[in-house]
Amino acid sequence: MARPDYYKTLGVDRNATPEALKKAYRKLARRHHPDQNPDDPKAEARFKEVSHAYDVLSDADKRRQYDRGEGPFAHGGAGFDPGAFSGNFSDILSNLFGGAAGGGRAGDPRARPQPVPGRDLETEVGLTFDQAIEGAQLSVSVPTATICANCRGSGAKPGTNPKICPRCQGRGIESQGQGLFSISQPCGRCGGAGTVIETPCSVCGGSGATRTVKSYRVNIPAGVRDGSRVRLPGKGEPGLRGGRAGDLYVVTRVESSPIFRRKGEHLEVEVPIAITEAIRGADVEVPTLDGTKTLRVPPGTKHGTVQRLRGEGPPPLAGGDRGDIHYRFVIDVPTELTPEQQEAVEELSKVLNGNPRARLLGGRGAKG
Repeated sequence: MARPDYYKTLGVDRNATPEALKKAYRKLARRHHPDQNPDDPKAEARFKEVSHAYDVLSDADKRRQYDRGEGPFAHGGAGFDPGAFSGNFSDILSNLFGGAAGGGRAGDPRARPQPVPGRDLETEVGLTFDQAIEGAQLSVSVPTATICANCRGSGAKPGTNPKICPRCQGRGIESQGQGLFSISQPCGRCGGAGTVIETPCSVCGGSGATRTVKSYRVNIPAGVRDGSRVRLPGKGEPGLRGGRAGDLYVVTRVESSPIFRRKGEHLEVEVPIAITEAIRGADVEVPTLDGTKTLRVPPGTKHGTVQRLRGEGPPPLAGGDRGDIHYRFVIDVPTELTPEQQEAVEELSKVLNGNPRARLLGGRGAKG
């Protein structure tokens, strides 16, 4: 008896990837499903043939034996019998079309649900502006779950062990439905764990974990801003069934500075200057992160003019150069004048002749 060509059945070449196999199978399974072909008596046989081909080629060990003609595929064996193929058919469909994860192949009592990663945690930490710029080491306390010391995480009373779930036989999933299609979902008896606890631990009540508060020392890198997230791998909640622990994310909350304002990768400082300094120019002392420096205010400086000191800003978080500090000159206009100042302004107004709004009005004709 000639060995069936499963690659031809699925319409793929022999080097097809698992993704290509799944795509081809999805297409053919929908096309040949008996529910879609109620008047075709051969539809069910073709549908099962396609499913059997996918069952073999989607399993790495079976595919290797099939390609080499070994094991059950030797000497033209493992031909397809539509009447015999029914055992794990629904499980292939449930796995392919999004059935519950975690179980092994149908009928395999040794199968166990896959490990479940622990939940990530998040907490906040407050920093001063200087700490955010320079970096700091701070303490955080986080409510979390920890493996129960009494039962060592098994959930069972010491001296006893969880038993294989009698409903799902340890697979962690059960199928419901009628006909060829069935829907797999977590087992209602064990909740997907594959085991049941007949005598729960008196400390954790069978959950395998207890609540506690853990404290950590967190190294806050220099240059963080408000809302930055610092990740501590493996400091979240423990996983289930041997799964890896989650991560802890520390969100920084940075106090505002009375002098510096964060603008992306840079800082901005408002520098008040007197009217006379804006008119005639001046040398003004400005703050930096490391002290002070002197900037030259050119004569005729307008309100809002910005000067920049390159590389004087915050350190980078992801490599590269430091940011800049932008100094925005703000002309300080007094709201009250002494008689002497009022007289000086009057004299200055006489000397500085000209209407600065002349160009706004020059193009408008006189109204009569």
